[in-house]
Amino acid sequence: MLKEIYIKNLAVIKEAVIPLGERLNIFTGETGAGKSILINGINAVLGQRCTKDIVRTGCDKAVITALFTELSAEVCGKLDELGIAHDDGEITMTREISADGGSVSRINQRTASAALLKEIGALLINIHGQHDNQILLDSDKHLKILDDFGGDDTLLNEYRVTFRELQQTARRLGELKKQEQSRIERSRSLNEIIDDIGELELREGEDDELEKEYETARNSEKTIIAIKNAVGLITGDEAVNDMLVSAETEIASYTDNSPRLVGLYERLSAAEIELADIASELEALADKVELDGQRLEYLGTRLNNINKLKRKYATDCEGLIKLYTDACREIIQLESSDSEIKELAAKREELLHKVTEQAKALYDYRENVAKRFTERVTAELEFLNMAGVIIAVKHEKGKLTVNGMDTVEFLISANKGEEPRPISKIASGGELSRIMLALKSVIADKDSIPTMIFDEIDTGVSGKAAQKIGIKLREIGKVRQVICVTHLSQIAVMADNHLLIEKQIVGERTETHVMQLGMEGRVAEIARIMGGDDPSELMLDNARAEINRAAEL
Repeated sequence: MLKEIYIKNLAVIKEAVIPLGERLNIFTGETGAGKSILINGINAVLGQRCTKDIVRTGCDKAVITALFTELSAEVCGKLDELGIAHDDGEITMTREISADGGSVSRINQRTASAALLKEIGALLINIHGQHDNQILLDSDKHLKILDDFGGDDTLLNEYRVTFRELQQTARRLGELKKQEQSRIERSRSLNEIIDDIGELELREGEDDELEKEYETARNSEKTIIAIKNAVGLITGDEAVNDMLVSAETEIASYTDNSPRLVGLYERLSAAEIELADIASELEALADKVELDGQRLEYLGTRLNNINKLKRKYATDCEGLIKLYTDACREIIQLESSDSEIKELAAKREELLHKVTEQAKALYDYRENVAKRFTERVTAELEFLNMAGVIIAVKHEKGKLTVNGMDTVEFLISANKGEEPRPISKIASGGELSRIMLALKSVIADKDSIPTMIFDEIDTGVSGKAAQKIGIKLREIGKVRQVICVTHLSQIAVMADNHLLIEKQIVGERTETHVMQLGMEGRVAEIARIMGGDDPSELMLDNARAEINRAAEL
C-alpha cells in the first residue's frame, strides 16, 4: 500500500509529508487549495507525463517521493525480475521534475525510466478520476470490465494463444500466395539455369584445362601437316631431291675434265643423301606426334558450349558452377513452398475450427458472467440510492477478434417501464459516478492492486446518495487501501484517516499545507464543509454527531 508521500516545490506545495492509512483516506479542502495538485503529484510519481509548469515558481525542481509497503507477491516478483531490491517488502519511487523541463525517476535511489515507474505503478495504484467515467461511455471498454468482473481469464488466454497462431498461419499463407506468381516466374528462370549448366556437368577450373588441352591438340595437327608438307617438298613430284639428282646427272660427265666440278659433284651427292635422310627423319617424327581428331572436335565443341554460357550469364566457370548450385538449392525451397502452402491451408482450417469452438466456450462463459454482473451491479446501484435503475448487458456474437467473438455494451434504464438503452445516451454525470463506483466495488476483490484512488467520485451527487457513496468507499476500504478527494461532508465523515489540504499565505507567497486531522480538527473541517467558514456551535455539534454516526455504521 501507499504508506507516505513526500512532496517538495510542487506548484503551491512548498513541502509536505503526507501519511496514509491502510483503509479509507479522505482529502478535503477549499476549492483551489491544491487537491488536484496532490493527484498530479501522485500521477507524476507513477510515471505519467508531466510538464515543467508544475514546478513551484522560482525553484529549480519539484520532488515527489512515494513509500510503498506490504508489497504483493506480484509486485515483488516484478521487482526481482528487474533486479530491484525490496527489503522488508518496501520500495520508494521518486520523480524529480526540473524547471527546464527535464525529469529524473528513481526506484530505491536507483535511476529508472518514467516507463518503468509506470509499469511498477500500474501494479500498485489504480486511479479513478472524472475522466474515467468516459470508460462507461465507450462500449469498446465494456468487454474488459466484464472480464475483470469474471476474474477467470483461463478461457480467454487459451483462445488468444490459438487466435494468434491462426493469425500467424494466415499471414504466412497470404505471403506465400502473394509470392506465387513471382515464384512461378522465378522457378522457370531457375530451371533454365539448371538445364543450361547442369547438362555440362562442369568442374572447377575445367575451362582452363580444356583451353590448354585444346591448344596442345590443335598445335599437334599443325605440326603433322607441316612435316608432311616438308617431306612432300623433299620427296614428292618435282621435289627438291629429284632436282638434285638431275643437277648431279648434268655435271657427272664433265667431272674428268674439271677438278672443280668434282668437288661440286660430290657436294651435290652429299646433299641428296642428307635430304633423303632428313625426309626419313621427318616421316619418323610425324609418326610419333599424337593426333586424335575426335578428341580435338570434342574439345572445340565443349569449349564453345562453355563460352556461350559464360557470355549468357556474364560470369566465369566458377560463377556458372555457383549459379547452378544456388539454383538447385533455391528450386528445392520453391518446391517446398508448394507443400508448405498445402500444409498451412490445412493448418489454418484446423485452427479456425479450434478457435471457433474456443470462442463459443468463451461466449458461454461470458454469458454466465453477464448474468452475475447485472445482479451484483444492480444491487450496488440500489445501495447507492439508484433503486429502480436497471442495468443490462447487451451480449452478441460478432466476428472473431483477439478478444473472442463477443460484442458487449452496458445498457441502463433509469426509469421504471423504459427499455434499457446505452449508458452514453441517458446517464447523467452523477449517475456515471455512481455506476463507476458500483463497478469498482464489484471488481475490487478481483485484482491484486492494493490502492485505489478516487478523485471527486462525488461529482453530481448529494444528500443520501453521497452518504451511500461514502459507505461504499469505506466498504471497499476493508479489502483495499482507498484514497479519496471529496468536497462532500457525507463522504468525509466516513474517513479512517482524514487529511486537510489548506492554502495559506506565508510572507509574500501562497503555500499549501497538508495536515492529518484529529477528532477536533475533523469536526471543524466537516462543519466548514457543511456550513462554510466560521461555523456555529450548532454546526460543530452536528459535525461531531455525523462523525460519530458514521463510525457506528
